Amino acid sequence: MKSLREIYRIGKGPSSSHTMGPQKAAQAFAARNGGAQSFIVTLYGSLAATGKGHMTDAAIRSELEPLAPVDIVWMPTVFLPFHPNAMKFEAKDGAGHTVDEWTVYSIGGGALSEGGTKGKLPETPEVYDMNTMTEIMKWCEDTGRSYWEYVNICEDASIWDYLQQVWETMKAAVERGINREGRLPGPLNLMRKAPIYYVKASGYKQSLQTRGLVYSYALAVSEENASGGTIVTAPTCGACGVLPAVLYHTAKGHGFSDTRILHAIATAGLIGNIVKHNASISGADVGCQGEVGVACAMASAAACQLFGGSPSQIEYAAEMGLEHHLGMTCDPVCGLVQIPCIERNAFAATRALDANLYASFSDGTHRVSFDKVVNVMKQTGHDIPSLYKETSAGGLAKDFDA
Repeated sequence: MKSLREIYRIGKGPSSSHTMGPQKAAQAFAARNGGAQSFIVTLYGSLAATGKGHMTDAAIRSELEPLAPVDIVWMPTVFLPFHPNAMKFEAKDGAGHTVDEWTVYSIGGGALSEGGTKGKLPETPEVYDMNTMTEIMKWCEDTGRSYWEYVNICEDASIWDYLQQVWETMKAAVERGINREGRLPGPLNLMRKAPIYYVKASGYKQSLQTRGLVYSYALAVSEENASGGTIVTAPTCGACGVLPAVLYHTAKGHGFSDTRILHAIATAGLIGNIVKHNASISGADVGCQGEVGVACAMASAAACQLFGGSPSQIEYAAEMGLEHHLGMTCDPVCGLVQIPCIERNAFAATRALDANLYASFSDGTHRVSFDKVVNVMKQTGHDIPSLYKETSAGGLAKDFDA
């Protein structure tokens, strides 16, 4: 598995796979084609189907248009074999001849792939020897150490400075979001809800107040993402509100130190890393179970660790967080990361806290392992028709009148 820096990317929303990834690809293509006279970029499958709502074209143009005119071709019904989020870049000379061509895939969380072939992307090193939850949990039990300590052993020393930056960005997104009113961009004219939920929560008794605050924190980050604000992929932009909501709430409500929060972020990142390595975190590939479901698993594990869970209890919490999202489709209305994405973040944050509570009542023993659920999630995602995987052509998005 690769560094947690690949899971936690700091950048602007609204989509890691449809905005961050294409912009990164365009930046790389521009760097080696500074003399091009024009560009043609063909978007396939999910990138073409919901790219306009996710501002895919704007992200690409921002990198290429300073060099030369850009023509974007949309092909939503054509799916290349490796991944639904495919794009082909072509650089042309003054006579219209192709001088460079590159097919690349945005595979989720802002990451790029050339489809298993070694080509023009720099190789990112593998830093983790163990790639499954089962073997890492056994290592924890054999050594008497925690998941975050495995991260500490595998990563370089600068990872903790980076995770501190991640935490500061998460907190800033929450605090901006709960104080920002108005409508979100796009044809849905959706009003921001985080400030209202935050204010209303203060009027309830403690038990309901807790839920209301968690809702407001998740809404805050998700709404910041939807408006193109700076967030952290955890593991994606579309699911970026779940982990910050749980961490922000527990830090404020229980006074956890930054050090303990960073350890929880490391454990959560390890969970996301395992799923990314063995399955997928791309909504276009496996549906929303790979985004909000994985985010819930990450937040469940983080909460369980913060409240003193054992390695087996943490694994159990993560397993429940993902298992109870199996089969969740990704059908964003109008191709925007708004409906149903924002509400799903809020509900997944509270579900993560419930998964922690349920696991803490147990001794950590259970029948279905986290690794088993990851494998099932991958298979389930590939069995779901493409109509329900980030195309806006089925499910909630079908025939929706904005």
